Amino acid sequence: MSEVGNSPRWLAVSALAKIKNGAYSNLQLNQLINQHSMDRRDINLLTNIVYGVIQHRLTLEYWLKPFVRHPHQLDPWVNELLLTALYQWQYLDKIPKRAVFNETIEIAKVKGHPGIRRFVTGVLHEMDRSGLPDFAAIKDPDERLSITYSMPIWLINELRDQLGADKMKKIIASLNQPAKQSLRVNTAVSDVEDVTAALTNEDLTVDFSEISPLGLIITDGQAITTDAMKYGMFTIQDESAQLVVPALDPQPGDRVLDACAAPGGKTTQIAAALDPDAGGEVIALDIHANKVKLIGENAARMHVADRVAATELDARKVGTEFQAGHFDRILVDAPCSGLGLIRRKPEIRYEKQLSDSLNLQRIQLEILDAVAPTLKKGGIMTYSTCTILKQENQDVIAKFLADHPDFDLIKTPTELGLKADRESDTLSIYPDDYLSDGFFIACLRKK
Repeated sequence: MSEVGNSPRWLAVSALAKIKNGAYSNLQLNQLINQHSMDRRDINLLTNIVYGVIQHRLTLEYWLKPFVRHPHQLDPWVNELLLTALYQWQYLDKIPKRAVFNETIEIAKVKGHPGIRRFVTGVLHEMDRSGLPDFAAIKDPDERLSITYSMPIWLINELRDQLGADKMKKIIASLNQPAKQSLRVNTAVSDVEDVTAALTNEDLTVDFSEISPLGLIITDGQAITTDAMKYGMFTIQDESAQLVVPALDPQPGDRVLDACAAPGGKTTQIAAALDPDAGGEVIALDIHANKVKLIGENAARMHVADRVAATELDARKVGTEFQAGHFDRILVDAPCSGLGLIRRKPEIRYEKQLSDSLNLQRIQLEILDAVAPTLKKGGIMTYSTCTILKQENQDVIAKFLADHPDFDLIKTPTELGLKADRESDTLSIYPDDYLSDGFFIACLRKK
């Protein structure tokens, strides 16, 4: 076993204590992985424990509660240590209970005082003797769902109201499954066949996406560390996100506005469809200078910097820089609550409230209102979000169309004919549909 202070279990406890105080899980994990030399197995265990505890936090806290009399007197790291032990014991079949308990007690001994070690030992042994509380003991059905799936009650209620009880249950059950490792082939320099061959040569296992013709799924290995990634043959991007640019349908000579562009995944996808010699260019906006720099770096890595102009500008002020009718295509991949990303960013579920969606709706409409005049007649504007609530999706489009009679809603196309029999012109991808991110896409044509 590695030294306790560098073990993946201790690092997981340290990360979780910081994430509970507002740090982002992915950034915290990346920082720890960069600071400590760990082999692939230890990195996988660290990542699994951190994401697993966040995903199942309400469940784990429900199980722990009867065994801790004064939870508010616990040091935060001790609480997280007990939750990591519970998670491993209940969810990781390949790790023996004895190993989980022994290392948890060892961490308590090294990082705490003898009283903490005795307390942690006592709690673990009592849980083992008594068994964990049953969900069936929770009388309120919504609270039972909330604890079982570790989802906030407000989100359960909202999804049920909007989509029905069956769909709500499928969505919340799917969100605790692991996120797929998906990538998009960069057509500016490569194709699906070459990228598949390159990754297979580096001992990765590759499947094709059923959602996007440029999507690949890595089922074994890490795509981010490959030469093919370094050379810009692909970028890491969820399958659902890959649907947005084909719906926008940029043509080689188009002038395109990507109104909310950072970190540039969709910008580079737009750029790959453009021909700079024919005048094709994408103006990629972000409000923050560091994110504008990131767009530029991604465009360079993906070999499309000659047709990307990364620009620091609030999308709501586009009219101060560009004349009416300047753009052939506009993408508004709007700032949103991100509730479609819960599988990938599990802490979102505990941070958001319904009021966040209503506040964001105002910003989303302000951006659409601001950019609409800069679209040419006959041009297409695509609106997308990575959320699954109608307040930020269908309601935004309905309000925009009510205020802008010069726009029509047209059916969102997909290259593989997804949900072809749907009644709505907009496209909603829910997290349980294809086990990809939740996404919404609407296409508007200027008359």
